[in-house]
Amino acid sequence: MRKGVPNLGALQAFEASARLGSFSRAAEELSLTHSAVFRQVAGLEERLGVELFTRVRRRIVLTDHGAEYAARVRHHLEQLQKDTFGLISRAGIGRSLHIGTVPTLATTWLIPRLAGFQRQYPDIAISLSIKTAPFLFKDFPVDAAIYHAEQPWSNTHSIRLFYEQELIPVCSSQLLARVKNKGVRALAEMTHLHMMTRPDAWMQWYEHNHYDCEPHILAGPRYEVFSMLLAAVDAGLGMGLFPAFIAREHIKSGRFVMPVPAVLPVDKSYYFGYPDDRKTSEALGLFEQWLVTQALQPA
Repeated sequence: MRKGVPNLGALQAFEASARLGSFSRAAEELSLTHSAVFRQVAGLEERLGVELFTRVRRRIVLTDHGAEYAARVRHHLEQLQKDTFGLISRAGIGRSLHIGTVPTLATTWLIPRLAGFQRQYPDIAISLSIKTAPFLFKDFPVDAAIYHAEQPWSNTHSIRLFYEQELIPVCSSQLLARVKNKGVRALAEMTHLHMMTRPDAWMQWYEHNHYDCEPHILAGPRYEVFSMLLAAVDAGLGMGLFPAFIAREHIKSGRFVMPVPAVLPVDKSYYFGYPDDRKTSEALGLFEQWLVTQALQPA
């Protein structure tokens, strides 16, 4: 036991009691007796020197300190569970994969295709986690990642799925209909929506197309992921820059339009990769082969 750290059983008993609001219900969930859970929680309070619950007859209520500690304990227990499942997956026990991926590619490209993978390999379960920034595989319990970069990550076996090619400006057709001017002059009338991960995209788009970039253009709202930006454009909040493969279906449906036919070329690509020193499981090899075939098909 680490010095000062309560044992896992006491923490589990406390977290379950806090979440369920009852020692009895916590005991049922943990397959323990009521008295065993009570003793665990009482011992934890004694060890910490802090009252975690107030007890009124048969009811228990978290104190302020107890509520704060319960949230922190729950977070660490959930992370421990994720780490355990990740270790099992990486050890090749069972046919399951945990893939880290950029969010909008997952929702617009990967997930719609996964049903085909499951029909082909029904015994391989694919779990997805969102990763919006580069990371080290040793710090996250994933088997592989689909990521967006100018070049493959170092120390990884990576394959390019496809080039991003270009960003295009789009707005809702209703918003463009309300704008008085058309063409380039319409741009000044619309709020420019930005991606937090691509803060200079609009400035680069204006420079590439030799348009004047006014200061107010850079002051628009910012969103963390493309799915938020899509929703904002659909709601008529402004105009956004999107990879063409993301906006294409919305343009075909008539909901989105390009106010001007000007684009921004992009050098980045979407890659699939995993550590080059990691032994490749059969499931990971099959998923990689399937991804390559999907990337070769028209978007």
